[in-house]
Amino acid sequence: MSQRKQKSGKPGTHSGRDSQHTDRKGKSSPIRNLAKSQESRRDNRAESATEHPRRPAKAADEMPDRAQKRPPRPGQLRDDRPTPPRHRDPHRDREDRRPDSGRRDQPEQARIPRERNNDRPGGPYWLFGQHAVIEAIGNPERKVQRLVRVGGESDDLPETAASGRPLPLWEPIDRHALEQLLPEGAVHQGIAARVSPLPDVDLLDICEEATSREAATVVILDQVTDPHNVGAILRSAAAFGALAVILTERHAAPESGTLAKSASGALEHLPLVRVGNLVQAMEQLKEAGFWLAGLAAEGQTTLAGAKLSGKVGLVMGAEGPGLRRLTREHCDLLVRLPTGGPIAHLNVSNAAAVALYELARLRD
Repeated sequence: MSQRKQKSGKPGTHSGRDSQHTDRKGKSSPIRNLAKSQESRRDNRAESATEHPRRPAKAADEMPDRAQKRPPRPGQLRDDRPTPPRHRDPHRDREDRRPDSGRRDQPEQARIPRERNNDRPGGPYWLFGQHAVIEAIGNPERKVQRLVRVGGESDDLPETAASGRPLPLWEPIDRHALEQLLPEGAVHQGIAARVSPLPDVDLLDICEEATSREAATVVILDQVTDPHNVGAILRSAAAFGALAVILTERHAAPESGTLAKSASGALEHLPLVRVGNLVQAMEQLKEAGFWLAGLAAEGQTTLAGAKLSGKVGLVMGAEGPGLRRLTREHCDLLVRLPTGGPIAHLNVSNAAAVALYELARLRD
């Protein structure tokens, strides 16, 4: 083999390529530094993969719903807010508690009975006042559920055992507890009774009863909604011997403790007849022989001047609107009271009392 010729150079020195290689070893070049950094990255990735193995990618259905974690827009409510606590009725909570719930036993007269604030039209309600309660005890048609009285103030009340029908015994009650059962400001006189509404009376029964009489009077109320007025009219009608008070099923005062208190016991003696259609009821009364006189300020004659006799139906409207158009048209005549002075109109209950007195005077 032929030997490679040595390049010319000084004796004892390396060639130009060897010297360049030596210089590259002694000095750091940019290419070498880039290679070292890439190699160092690969080593670090391998170590991290060994210590912390990569987790497998989650499926689409396992991915969290990022829309739920986003902050709400201005004016937008968060769906994950806790629901505010509902308003709790302390009286309902009291009813839901059991007697053995660990509550300290209290005397019976200090407890508030369960029926508080449960009065609904057509359901049981509280009667209050001496006359209303005593007359209800003596009425065999009235179903009495409870009888309560303030101790020491109503000792002269009748004993329920002597009534001849099953009645509850009198329960002592605290005055404050009794006032919680009744409407605000009710004059209870220390006694009250929990009762069911009286049975309905049909208008046909009133017409049949009137056939056996030469003279009879009924009061017809056209949408009178105030229970005080209806109760006072009941009291006047019972005092002057009327057969019944007739009113509509809707837009009329329901049977209640306030109505019975204003009637002062007359609710237990005089039928309160409710009809679905007032015009049809008026025509039915006409067929039974009643003359219907509508009380209105524009009446052409006074009630005394009409000289009504026999069977009379006195038709009265609510204060303000008065008689409705159809009610007026189905009256046989319109009459008025001889009022004068600066106030020409009376309260409907006062007007009923004056009119009933006039009819009773003419009849006698």
